[in-house]
Amino acid sequence: MYPVHFSSPLSISDEKAQLNQFRASLKDSFESGEPVERLVRQYSQLIDLLLVHYWDHFMADSKLTLAAVGGYGRGELHPYSDIDLLVLHQEPVSENEQAALQQFITFLWDIGLEVGQSLRDVAESVAQAEADITVATNLMESRLLAGSEPLHEQMRSATGPDKIWPGNRFFEAKLQEQQKRHAKFNDTAYNLEPNIKEGPGGLRDIQNIGWVAKRHFGAEALSDLVTHHFLTPEEYRQLYAGEQFLWRVRFALHTNCGRREDRLLFDHQRTLAQQFGYRDSESRMAVENFMHDYYRTITELERLNEMLLQLYQQEILRKGVDDKVTELNNRFNQRNNLIEVAHEKVFEHYPFALLELFLLMAQHPEITGVRAETIRLIRANIQRIDDDFRADIRCRALFMELLRQTEGVTLVLRRMNRYGVLAAYLPEFSAIVGQMQHDLFHVYTVDEHTLRVLRNLRRLTVSKYSDEFPLCSKIISSIPKPELLYIAALYHDIAKGRGGDHSKLGAVDAEQFCLHHLLSQYDTHLVIWLVENHLMMSTTAQRKDLNDPEEIFHFAELVGDQTFLDYLFLLTVADIRATSPTVWNSWKESLLTELYHKTTKALRRGLDNKLKLGELSDLIQEEAKNWLLAQGEDSARIDTIWSQFSKEYFCRYNAKDVERHTQQIINNSS
Repeated sequence: MYPVHFSSPLSISDEKAQLNQFRASLKDSFESGEPVERLVRQYSQLIDLLLVHYWDHFMADSKLTLAAVGGYGRGELHPYSDIDLLVLHQEPVSENEQAALQQFITFLWDIGLEVGQSLRDVAESVAQAEADITVATNLMESRLLAGSEPLHEQMRSATGPDKIWPGNRFFEAKLQEQQKRHAKFNDTAYNLEPNIKEGPGGLRDIQNIGWVAKRHFGAEALSDLVTHHFLTPEEYRQLYAGEQFLWRVRFALHTNCGRREDRLLFDHQRTLAQQFGYRDSESRMAVENFMHDYYRTITELERLNEMLLQLYQQEILRKGVDDKVTELNNRFNQRNNLIEVAHEKVFEHYPFALLELFLLMAQHPEITGVRAETIRLIRANIQRIDDDFRADIRCRALFMELLRQTEGVTLVLRRMNRYGVLAAYLPEFSAIVGQMQHDLFHVYTVDEHTLRVLRNLRRLTVSKYSDEFPLCSKIISSIPKPELLYIAALYHDIAKGRGGDHSKLGAVDAEQFCLHHLLSQYDTHLVIWLVENHLMMSTTAQRKDLNDPEEIFHFAELVGDQTFLDYLFLLTVADIRATSPTVWNSWKESLLTELYHKTTKALRRGLDNKLKLGELSDLIQEEAKNWLLAQGEDSARIDTIWSQFSKEYFCRYNAKDVERHTQQIINNSS
């Protein structure tokens, strides 16, 4: 504990200097290797000493009671965290008390503490806690600093689970709260600039676990989850290690920025990678190695969060309720809406069941998740996915059958990724898990981007979304083998981060996958071509003159036939839309659509029948003139107007544009 000295009389500058000195000492201790948990607790204790002294100075004659709430109430304070305070009163607050309280709060702000405070009596505390789960959560962690202990205990009792927000209602509310919070981050922890506190798998998720345990089970610490048999000792170790890792990151963000900061922005990532001792390796830069550890930690915390919330649900919401159990086969049952192993030796006796489980989930859309005990068994048996497993014809058939399902493919692959099964089965995929992308467009890690490409493709097959991209939905309904498109999506960025041309390197991996899974020569060629050329259509559409017949002919030559064009068009649209929520726009859609239609026409004419500039001009004029004549315009007048235009004009615009331009000229000259 650092020594505390108070100026006499109290001086804003002196107390501010002391607070800054505390923070500087914390930073020094942190950088010298002091455990972050000890520093977080120490800083909270230091703030206790300061606040109690300042309270005694400003509120000496007051009957008000001061309590720490929220994270500060838990005794967890990072250097620039908010200081959440509750001021309780039993009798009406006098004008003198209000003035003194205002001076107290203003002083705290002046010396550099960001304070959030509320002034309530017990009844008001109950009313606001009943109306707002966040208030109830903050009060649940209330800790007395100064004033009346009986009054503080009265508030604690009045807002306890036996009075308001009993365990079941509290759990349901916190679960909904978490779902809404995750939605703000596009339901992914794999943003390239993640929020380490609020994002999926972040500190708030860990706190959520603790709050429910405290509210319903009376737990005092996360370690009590082992005592209550919700976590194994090893799982608790993983949860604790994950929390400590995120605390280190957050502590470093606060001390480096000199303010509260929970976003792991690119500049911060580089600084922290150097500060934490990461070094460049042959395949990754130091910052990529650091972020790889970050995403691996978040993935583990996401899995533990999912498992614990499910166990809570069984204990809190379904305790005493008879489960509906349906046998799926000899290895798996469906219990309510979750899948579970028939016995704990299933994966030991039938290793291929590690893939079969996910196929069954796709085949039974009513199954929404995996039982917690089965998740544990998956993780315990993941090492069974080795070369012999991958060579097993049953495993290869199961994976291909999964890709051929009409529903659930994206959700199942995403779950396979979270449990580590996808990376285990496709070792080349493991290299892109948590892999950053340093460009202006992508906002997700490579694995997250890849799964979003798959999601976009699958969405095109769902009838209720057919109005989003009608042309794409029409095309995907007619392609012969959608699973080839999904394989290309899985492999299109598989070689990111290796150095070299990722399209060519990825094509090699895609070929090995296709041969290993016994695809035909034609199907293998199509997948390889898609992976190697997945950027070609977007590059052509955005960088070439689409009104130049030579450009269209050249692109058509590269594509070769309509089937390849259809697959490439679908992959291109899905790929661009998966880079970020904002990168897709109507301009890109119109360019790609124009290129698709013009290439289709070129392919129909035949690649040995190039369309010359004059022929294209004549075709455009003929189509535009038919529309104008149908509107009652005079043929001779149209010819007179067009006689002033060059062939290049008619090739630069499509027939509808020419019709619109001509109509405007006629209207303005009449």
